[in-house]
Amino acid sequence: MVFEIEGKVALITGGASGLGLRYAEELLKNGLKAVVLADCDNEKGKASEENLNETFGEGRALFVKTDVSVLEEFEDAFKETIKHFDHVDILINNAGIMDDSIWEREIAVNMKGNIHGLILGMEKFLKTYRQSDEAVIVNISSVCGIECYGFLPVYCSIKLAIIGMTKAWGCPAHYEDSKIRVLCLSPGATDTPMMQNLNPVRLIADHYSKARIDFADTKEDICLQKLDVVAEELVRIIKYAKSGSIWIVENDQPAYQYEFPARASLKNNALEGN
Repeated sequence: MVFEIEGKVALITGGASGLGLRYAEELLKNGLKAVVLADCDNEKGKASEENLNETFGEGRALFVKTDVSVLEEFEDAFKETIKHFDHVDILINNAGIMDDSIWEREIAVNMKGNIHGLILGMEKFLKTYRQSDEAVIVNISSVCGIECYGFLPVYCSIKLAIIGMTKAWGCPAHYEDSKIRVLCLSPGATDTPMMQNLNPVRLIADHYSKARIDFADTKEDICLQKLDVVAEELVRIIKYAKSGSIWIVENDQPAYQYEFPARASLKNNALEGN
């Protein structure tokens, strides 16, 4: 069954710039009725709301200043969505920062914020205010959650946790109860302000200096993929992907599904030695 985006309403965290804004544009191009940009950057948020309304029509976009790490603010973003557009059908948990030097804030925004979205969406807003039989939550992870690079240990750990959240909340039992598909998109290195401003020197301890040097030596070889490709693949995933599935988009190529091996298949990898 195809999830029809046309006429639906989406809430995107971290939607004022970067990939979040590009997701909003692509969804509106595909017939989305309206999008709410939930972001803590007031200046960028208002500018993006204005630009989207100029491009796609007045009243199609709304900015709501939101710190996703604060449950009440995230809930207010949902309430504003319902107040203005009556419904909410899609949640994209996209808000995030990448800076292990402020790891407590990184955990609060990237992981706690993601959990807030899942709980609010699954237990109340997407369950109650959607327009059709099904709703969708997309958690934005990263290939960093799969490769787990040593120069960003906290960030990578959080992104791996988001993959775990998707598998757990997206399991068949939750879907049968809620009819909400929970999906995960894990982009590779993408041409966003976050990647452009990445400074591997800002790490949480000198212990990681070797990892810092290794990354500095290879950074120029990293090819940043286009935002357009990631956004276009997001739309396909929303339409067709199965709940609980993990999708990687990298090197400007179509999304492919990532699957963990079954535990039983790994029993021959037992530790050797006395």
